[in-house]
Amino acid sequence: MTTEVPEVSGGRRRPGRRPGRRPGSADTRGEILAAARRVFAEKGFDKATIRGIAREAGVDPALVHHYFDSKEGVFVAAMRLPVDPSAVLPLILSGPREEVGERIVRFILTMTADPAAREPLLGLVRTAMVNEQAVGMVREFFATAVLGRVAEALDVPPLRMEAAFAQLFGVVMTRYILRFEPMASADVEEIVALVSPAMQRYLAG
Repeated sequence: MTTEVPEVSGGRRRPGRRPGRRPGSADTRGEILAAARRVFAEKGFDKATIRGIAREAGVDPALVHHYFDSKEGVFVAAMRLPVDPSAVLPLILSGPREEVGERIVRFILTMTADPAAREPLLGLVRTAMVNEQAVGMVREFFATAVLGRVAEALDVPPLRMEAAFAQLFGVVMTRYILRFEPMASADVEEIVALVSPAMQRYLAG
């Protein structure tokens, strides 16, 4: 399964449409997600706004907040990502500092071990590799919603944070896209034990 980043539609809300639920629509949430995909594809993650997504969908911004809470929440749902970083990262980062590398590695490898969670994420990565708009959007999302938050919480310099991400990203790519053996069939806990010390060194500051 792949995650497509649709081309930007030229359609806009017709003049005179009232805010709130689109008249006659039974799938307001779905319409917001479709609008969000167009807006994210056109503007990227950083420049997209809840108000702009609402305008594209022809609804009140409060309705977008009602369904998705935040711009990150809209992005996660629109791109069918398995987790919302704003919900997960505080839990991962709340434990002992000396174990944070292991917690991050175990979480990512456990999550991607589930095909239902893994495929939308890998689909987005594949799309980003060949689509200029998509790579900017993905880069902005991870830089803002993932790497930036972890770096701030742990007071880690950006270069160290990006190096840590690159190593973990490489493990996931090697395991599930390139499928190198024995990495592809190794037990999750075996890889956690192997990779965590290096991850901890990056994050120790």
